[in-house]
Amino acid sequence: MRIAMIGTGYVGLVSGTCFSEFGIDVVCVDKDPSKIETLQNGGIPIFEPGLDTLVANNVKAGRLSFTTDLKEAAQDADAIFIAVGTPPGPQDGQADLTYVYAAAREVASVLGDRHTVIVTKSTVPVGTGREVERIIREERPDADFDVVSNPEFLREGAAINDFMRPDRVVIGAESERARAVMAELYRPLYLIETPIVFTKLETSELIKYAGNAFLATKISFINQMADLCEAVGADVHDVAKGIGLDGRIGRKFLHAGPGYGGSCFPKDTQALAFTARQFDRPVSLVEDVIRYNAERKQSMADRVTEILGGSVEGKTVAMLGLTFKPNTDDMRDSPAIDIVAKLVGAGATVRGYDPEGMEEAKKVLAPVTYCSSAYETMQGADVLLIVTEWNEFRGLDMERVKSLLSAPSIVDLRNIYNPDEMAEKGISYSCVGRPLKGISHV
Repeated sequence: MRIAMIGTGYVGLVSGTCFSEFGIDVVCVDKDPSKIETLQNGGIPIFEPGLDTLVANNVKAGRLSFTTDLKEAAQDADAIFIAVGTPPGPQDGQADLTYVYAAAREVASVLGDRHTVIVTKSTVPVGTGREVERIIREERPDADFDVVSNPEFLREGAAINDFMRPDRVVIGAESERARAVMAELYRPLYLIETPIVFTKLETSELIKYAGNAFLATKISFINQMADLCEAVGADVHDVAKGIGLDGRIGRKFLHAGPGYGGSCFPKDTQALAFTARQFDRPVSLVEDVIRYNAERKQSMADRVTEILGGSVEGKTVAMLGLTFKPNTDDMRDSPAIDIVAKLVGAGATVRGYDPEGMEEAKKVLAPVTYCSSAYETMQGADVLLIVTEWNEFRGLDMERVKSLLSAPSIVDLRNIYNPDEMAEKGISYSCVGRPLKGISHV
């Protein structure tokens, strides 16, 4: 089979590469000549573990190529995937579908005589597939095509495994021909008995938003439980384990922290809430999650202020981790953005280090002094602040940390250290939802 993938961003590049690993001929298309040139020369414009090797192997095998020419890519294609960005629109929560609809018009201009499946891989609101179909039909009333929704469920940092071994594949397809094409594309997953869920267009589009909104709600729930744990002297780790072992709840997304960020949860919860308001069916629970998460990120800076005695003015904060999660360079809606802004606004100096995200961080953070290692940030700093749980931060030499800091103080927003062990080492330690040694609330 042969497919064209429009867009070489995170979703498009990962999806296109993984399809080529399935043995499908894939041509990835992008309007940005510099991005295509980078890919043709063996470079990777995003950071995703293992992607560089997978791209190189499939380019070498002749199954994966890159071009700026959509007509060339679409020639003899069984399916054309639209995987372009859907950034926030002009209204609160509205998704900007400019790039999706522009891609639809371009697709219409290059369709040939054979039946072609047009697949929206981008995260799009309910009704987008129908509009894509209308646009193409208006441009090419004679064309033989079907529009399909096939949302992605890729976690940054684990995207290749998520594509190759997904929990499920959701396909909104309403003709037998379209279903047959999509089933053949995903045929390798039938061998590992991956559930393939076929639905109508609107259902598929809503599944993506509903899934992300549920996970965002789950994160916010455990964060609120962490706040309660701090008040009553309970341990949120044990609470999470105790409820997560219930098969109806599950253990994933029950890690207390500074709030969710990234390219999906913030944007998708807002877009779902916008759609619900449009149809006069407001999702008040999701609206509350959005508000709480914004407040949560802002409040994390207050933990630094507390450990420093009520003021950060004139103080130096050593910050480890800037991206919204480890194993990515993505800074979109990272808690670090709000935390740094509040600390700098209150008069603090922030030194930061992140294994992969510093170049992206420079584009969005308030003034930060960027360092070349974790320990460099700590030299003479008044407090160490852990924002992202990169593996290299999990085994810091605490004696060295104490020798570098002006005072042995750590604020750990990811709970990667044990409060009792920190107390035994003589470190003033603040974490999220876990009781500190010697503190009793009874």
